[in-house]
Amino acid sequence: MFTGIIEEIGKIKAIKQHKQAMQLTIEAVNIMSDIKLGDSISVSGVCLTVTNFGGQWFTVDVMPETFVATTLSIEKEGGLVNLERALAVGGRLGGHFVTGHIDGIGEIISITPLDNAVNYKIKLKDELLQYCVHKGSIAVDGTSLTIFGVDKTSIKIALIPHTVTNTVLGHKKVGSKVNIECDMLGKYVRSLLVKTDTDRIISQEFLTKHGFI
Repeated sequence: MFTGIIEEIGKIKAIKQHKQAMQLTIEAVNIMSDIKLGDSISVSGVCLTVTNFGGQWFTVDVMPETFVATTLSIEKEGGLVNLERALAVGGRLGGHFVTGHIDGIGEIISITPLDNAVNYKIKLKDELLQYCVHKGSIAVDGTSLTIFGVDKTSIKIALIPHTVTNTVLGHKKVGSKVNIECDMLGKYVRSLLVKTDTDRIISQEFLTKHGFI
């Protein structure tokens, strides 16, 4: 489990490419202080397992399903990635609950500076938009952000200067692809609402029958 509060920007040192899988070696500093084999690390929002490490680098394996479903498949050596260690028990939850399981890929379609903020508009497929609500949470490349606008094809987010400087989103351009993880609480709620088991559908009739309306 992660919070979406990025700890540092890492740099891809090496890529070992297979057909639909890869091994990444990533340079890092801050997160290396207590890293161990088997640790979970969020790499631009993707939960990956540390398989080897040295003084200022670690390696992770990207399996076929993750390769196909995330932007890691288009990363190049020298590319930058957001890094976050798993949430420690008792730690502060500064963002929101982020699992590191990517729901899909979005595309940045506009970047607009506004006073001390930078507004991003991100195009999403309908299957992702259904979980997006005004003032709700979303993880973009693993960064916990608040949605401040939703339309039929896209969402709007705003980055403060700290986020622009300390995450890879500040390096993205119009047309860049980003990993999207929707708020898991919203996904659970929607799952309950659309269950096909008629005894468990939460509808107006159900609520009336059980005294909620």
